[in-house]
Amino acid sequence: MATYRPRRLAALTVLWRAVVRGQQPGAPALGERLSAVPRMVGEAVSGRYAALGRGRLALLALGLAYLLSPLDLVPEAVVPLLGLADDGVVALWLAGSFLAETDRYLNWERSRPVIVEGGVRA
Repeated sequence: MATYRPRRLAALTVLWRAVVRGQQPGAPALGERLSAVPRMVGEAVSGRYAALGRGRLALLALGLAYLLSPLDLVPEAVVPLLGLADDGVVALWLAGSFLAETDRYLNWERSRPVIVEGGVRA
C-alpha cells in the first residue's frame, strides 16, 4: 500500500490545482471543455497543437481504457482496497489531466490568429 501513497498524493495535487484553476472567473465550463476534446485530439494528431504530443495523448487513452476495461492489474475481488486504490489513482490522474489539458488547449485556441478572407486577423 505504501507504493500507492506518493502517486495518490501527486494525483490529488494535480486534480486540486486544476479544480482551483477551473473555478476562477472566466474559466471554461465543463460543457466547453467536453466539446473541445474532439478538436484538441484532432489538432494534436495532425501536429497543429504541439503542446499535447502523441505520447501524452496515448497515455490519456490508455488511462481511459484501463478504467473502462474489465481487466485490472489488481482485481477488486482479490484485494479490494488495493484494487480500488489503483483505479482511484488512474481516475484522479485522468480528471486532473483532462482539466489541465483542456484549459491549455482552449487558451491556445483563443490565442491563435483567425484566418479570414484576404488576410489574417489577430
